[in-house]
Amino acid sequence: MADKGNPPAAPLARTLLQQCLQATLQVKPADDESEAEYVQIERGMVIYICFFRGATDDILPKMVSTLLNIRLCESSSGKMVSVLDLPGSILIVPQATLGGKAKSRGMQYHNNIGKEDGLRLYSTFVSLCEEIAAVNGDKVMVKHGTYGNRQVLKLDTNGPYTHLMDF
Repeated sequence: MADKGNPPAAPLARTLLQQCLQATLQVKPADDESEAEYVQIERGMVIYICFFRGATDDILPKMVSTLLNIRLCESSSGKMVSVLDLPGSILIVPQATLGGKAKSRGMQYHNNIGKEDGLRLYSTFVSLCEEIAAVNGDKVMVKHGTYGNRQVLKLDTNGPYTHLMDF
């Protein structure tokens, strides 16, 4: 039950979940010495993630458990299942812009976590997702983007099935 006298606590992290049929993320742009590098998933879920100031490792196990077990993916029979039940794939994309607030005609990101702490939390989040996926054998694959870099995403969905979740 919510405390009527106090406003809700500010979130420590924000995620956006997008069901997908296929997704490709450029994780390294082309340069003079090499071609661009990509990661790709087939049917599953894209998790965009942003951490706010004050976030610690303490929130990560609950986040991972919630995001990987929530029934937001449509099975071939039409039943809603978790990405772990599909079998499916997970693409984790660092997305600092989820922490933006409109100010005048621009966006500000003052509440986002610092880059060093954000990278550490992101890396730990990815590792926890990989650990849970490994328990499922070859059924679930985890791919991820590169924290702090601009990345190009190509996404095919079977409907705009997107969910915003704060932790």
